Amino acid sequence: MASIMNPAPNHSEPSAASLGNQVRRAILWRSGSQILAQMVQWAATFLVIRILDPKDYGLYAMTGVVLVFLNMLNGYGLASGLIQRDDVTRRQTRQLFGMLIAVNALLALGQIAIAPIAAAYYRQPEVAQLLRVQALIYVITPFAALPYALLSRAMEFRRQATANIAASLAGAAAALGGALAGWGVWTLVWAPIALYAVRAAILTWGARSLMWPSFDFRGAGHLARYGGIMAAGQFFWFLQSQVDVLIGGRSFDAHALGIYTTALFLAQIFVSKVVPPLNEVAFSAYARIQHDDDAVARAFVQSVRIIMLMAMPFYLGLAVTAEPLVLTALDAKWVEVAPVVRLIALAMPFMTVQVLYSPACDARGRPGVSAQNGAVGALLLGAAFLIGVRWGPIGLAWSWVAAYPLYLFASTWRALPVIGARRRDLALAIIPSGIAAVGMAIVVMMVDHALPPLAAPIRLAILVAAGAVTYGAWLAMFARGTVRELIAVIRKRPVPIAA
Repeated sequence: MASIMNPAPNHSEPSAASLGNQVRRAILWRSGSQILAQMVQWAATFLVIRILDPKDYGLYAMTGVVLVFLNMLNGYGLASGLIQRDDVTRRQTRQLFGMLIAVNALLALGQIAIAPIAAAYYRQPEVAQLLRVQALIYVITPFAALPYALLSRAMEFRRQATANIAASLAGAAAALGGALAGWGVWTLVWAPIALYAVRAAILTWGARSLMWPSFDFRGAGHLARYGGIMAAGQFFWFLQSQVDVLIGGRSFDAHALGIYTTALFLAQIFVSKVVPPLNEVAFSAYARIQHDDDAVARAFVQSVRIIMLMAMPFYLGLAVTAEPLVLTALDAKWVEVAPVVRLIALAMPFMTVQVLYSPACDARGRPGVSAQNGAVGALLLGAAFLIGVRWGPIGLAWSWVAAYPLYLFASTWRALPVIGARRRDLALAIIPSGIAAVGMAIVVMMVDHALPPLAAPIRLAILVAAGAVTYGAWLAMFARGTVRELIAVIRKRPVPIAA
């Protein structure tokens, strides 16, 4: 692992075929492991949801606002600076480790101090106890962030995959065990801690990254500056991703907040669980070709085309099958989730394109673009949520639909010149799968209207089958080239990144 710990400077750009094959392998390992890990987690999550009450998820969501806020400062931005650099010395690696330890120690103390304030804001005393225990996450973070950076820099996603799968099994076991043992909301606290601890241990072993940290930060200004700019972007991401819970948590009771956050979880499964590992691979790949403008632009458009091919049918299918899906996957006590899911799902295609901008801009050394976009998003979404909260969870859902297209328009105007891609190319990358997905949704709604009363699982199975057949037929007419491109990735053919 010496090459990872102290990589030699790369004085030549990687060939298109070599980098394309590296990216393909990275995608298959990272996304493949993510699919397997998520299958385990989702199975456990849906079982746990059926056991716990909406109030438990409402209480947990209240702690999530503090967790997400402090976690954006946990040093992963510093780690990204290590990935983005052309060359890294062992001293810089030890400095990064020292920074991660110092930052996370302060965050743990800060969360313990904030805990009673958060509990008073939400008028829920148990929130303080939950936050104090959740501070253990910051003890674990340095031992995950450092090896993550080293393995990502070397594009060693197979070892990350092993850690993710093992961590998912540990988290799922802890979640199911806690739910069955009657832990209630504490199940949602201890399961992530178990997951993070196992992931950190295996990543540290895989990267051989256990070393003495250095707290002499002289000469580490690049890491600090880059991490600080990324933290600014993450701050605005926090505002836009948590302000709805912050506003709703003050206005709703725990039950209503649990309904809303569970609906948000279901609607964001693809963009929050499938897209991030692909973005991790993309960031590493973009960093390798960051000085080739045309290559970055082509790679970005290609990634949008392939990801939206999968995302569009998921979101529109979720919108038209929300009711039988909720009744099948969850339980009748969660039926209030269905109309909220249906609305939020309509905003998710815009969010998916939006989050694809950050890795390309960050890898090109322009993390400030993501920060500026985040500020716009925080302003637009925050204003929308302040208005929508008057109508309860449904009002917050409509806020997503109203604000996110505007947010994407503003982000596109700012990000595409940095990436080097044209708006026309971006539109052509999205339109074929969009047409196919809309056609699919119309057919599924017609089939659903024609069906007699059926049990929810049977109704869902029929609708999913109808959607799959229809989407496949529409793709055959409108997106054959994109399908061939996706098949080429799966069949291990070289992906043209820089050629």
